[in-house]
Amino acid sequence: MADVVTRQVSVRDLKTHLSEWLGRVQAGEEVEVTSHRKPIARITAVKPADSGISSPMQKAIDAGVISWNGQKPNLPPPVKLRGQGKLLSDIVIEDRG
Repeated sequence: MADVVTRQVSVRDLKTHLSEWLGRVQAGEEVEVTSHRKPIARITAVKPADSGISSPMQKAIDAGVISWNGQKPNLPPPVKLRGQGKLLSDIVIEDRG
């Protein structure tokens, strides 16, 4: 893994900005934690276990076809039906008994 960037951070700075440093690790950086300017630990990203099973949605995310910003989806308004028939939800409820 030749493209890994190693950064040093003091214990104090790591504690103060933990989320920021973990974000850097997740982005591929390797972080060396120091105490009194001496290295004491190294933080690296965890590689996901290869289960051999990948959902179509995960494949689309990995391929960059779709993404998620962490927010709730912004859905369009529901489509109004043109007929006077029963609603599908009512049919399902009746079928369940």
